Amino acid sequence: MENNKLEILNNGISMPLIGFGTYTLLGAECEKCVSNAIETGYRLIDTAQMYNNEKAVGNAIKHFDREKLFITTKLYYPSTSYEKAVLDIEKSLNNLQTNYIDLLLIHEPYNESLSMYKAMEECLHTGKIRAIGISNFNKIQYLNFIKSCGIIPAVNQVECHVFYRQKNLQNILEEHSTHMQAWSPLACGKNNFFNNPILESIAKKYGKTTGQIGLKYLIQSGISVIPKTSKIERLKENINIFDFNLDESDIRKIQTLDRNKSLFGWYS
Repeated sequence: MENNKLEILNNGISMPLIGFGTYTLLGAECEKCVSNAIETGYRLIDTAQMYNNEKAVGNAIKHFDREKLFITTKLYYPSTSYEKAVLDIEKSLNNLQTNYIDLLLIHEPYNESLSMYKAMEECLHTGKIRAIGISNFNKIQYLNFIKSCGIIPAVNQVECHVFYRQKNLQNILEEHSTHMQAWSPLACGKNNFFNNPILESIAKKYGKTTGQIGLKYLIQSGISVIPKTSKIERLKENINIFDFNLDESDIRKIQTLDRNKSLFGWYS
């Protein structure tokens, strides 16, 4: 099964709408899970220097056709200067055992984000990176950032799920041609996500699971997703969401779940 549903980013690069997140996965388990994900049909693999698993991801992806994959990683606080970012981009390339990164993000807002981004912009021009962006920037931080950066971020990866839809942020991002991508699109199971009565009733209607309904809701709203799991059956379930569409009445029901508050302490 090939995941061929794509989002065209603001620089013309195609990015899969669903990817595999690797947060908390380490070592041999990470390698196995990434390999299983690719074999299941995932083409986007999301990692970060903060996760301490770039080498494991690199060990897994080297066994597959690199040109068919979309690899995302992120710089964090050890890289908070232009010079450090230049060095750490090379570190990520070496860890991932690749000569280019498809999408490089700044993991969260830092005082030095613009200097870090300058290094990323230069690597974009040299081909070491195909697209650049940010992560965990709220509306004000994003608007301030784009006043001074040279290239509008292709992506802002943020917390987004049925309980925290962030529609207002998405509208602002789209006004400036930045795509919103959801981390923790299943809310890490918080708020009893997988047994939510509204999601359960909709899932029964379509012959799907609550997880599939939650992911489809975001994708149908123009948001790409990077769910994480170590279970083969869940890997297959999460990617099997392109054979149906939610109708408007079901979308309205899901919208009632939005509490407009982070479940993880972000954006407060």
